[in-house]
Amino acid sequence: MTTGLRISLFVVVAAALIIATGIYVVAAASRASERAEAPPQVAVTQVAAMEQSPRVVFRNTELGSRYGRVSMVSLSDPGGPRAFTGVTCDRVYATSGDAVCLRTKRGIVTTFEAMQLDAGWKTVRSWSLPGQPSRTRLSPDGTLLATTSFVTGHSYMQMGFSTATRVRDADGGDRGDLEKFTLVIGGKTVNPVDRNVWGVTFGSDDNTIYATVAAGGNTYLVRGDLAAQTLTAIHQGVECPSLSPDGSQIAYKKDVGGATPDWRIAVLDLATGHESVLRGEQHSVDDQVEWLDADTLLYGLPRANHAGVSDIWEIDTNPGSEPSLFIEQAWSPSVVRS
Repeated sequence: MTTGLRISLFVVVAAALIIATGIYVVAAASRASERAEAPPQVAVTQVAAMEQSPRVVFRNTELGSRYGRVSMVSLSDPGGPRAFTGVTCDRVYATSGDAVCLRTKRGIVTTFEAMQLDAGWKTVRSWSLPGQPSRTRLSPDGTLLATTSFVTGHSYMQMGFSTATRVRDADGGDRGDLEKFTLVIGGKTVNPVDRNVWGVTFGSDDNTIYATVAAGGNTYLVRGDLAAQTLTAIHQGVECPSLSPDGSQIAYKKDVGGATPDWRIAVLDLATGHESVLRGEQHSVDDQVEWLDADTLLYGLPRANHAGVSDIWEIDTNPGSEPSLFIEQAWSPSVVRS
């Protein structure tokens, strides 16, 4: 693996560790003066009432007793009252009837866990993760879920970092470790020893997935076939893809930096192969973006000079668009449209 890719993986792992412990590095300094004061305390509404309408589910990063709690706001009023569940997560994703939560369990020995939750935020099942929680996604109908963890001592790299990504059925079945799927790059089946897979996003057919594969010093967008257990590279320079609601586009983070990763949001048209980099957001975005609608993306950024606090921003997919604040003191958004 090239030095650049090792550095990239190291930075991603470091970011995941920072999120879990609630200590962010100082970033986006130019925005600190705009939000030096914490927003007023939001009212708490009943979760059941909130769940009757379209909403955004996220991880609360307001410092205090509710830090890390899974929360939600109405999609029609994202700056309005937020409801709090009783679940605490490092990363969360939800659909209309299900949710998945990745969390760190601290104790004498720190462990990591994934939980599948029902519509009432009760645990359906849970299982251990082999390392630090990083990414998670559910299929549109909630029948499949994916988890990515960062693992120490799991690869050949001297740095010692690697990914472990699995897809599971919501009924408890296991679709397997994506690192063991057949990998096709440039029309040829390859078996690189430095393979890492992360950032799954699901198609609507409960069989097609997209993900990132790092191999040979490069990162690729791969299209996966769960039934055939294959991953086929279709584009290069893609990390943490997110499929649009209509399945026509993929948004992702793209490294435009040099020795140090500098991620910008990009959008790929799957039919034409045209890639647009959204340079209106000038800060490095280390997140798996979420589609708010057909033309708008959501993503998290750490708040400058406020350790542990992040905000969710939005940006239009038009290359000339500028970002705007969407939800304060929040992270890991998922849009539930019904």
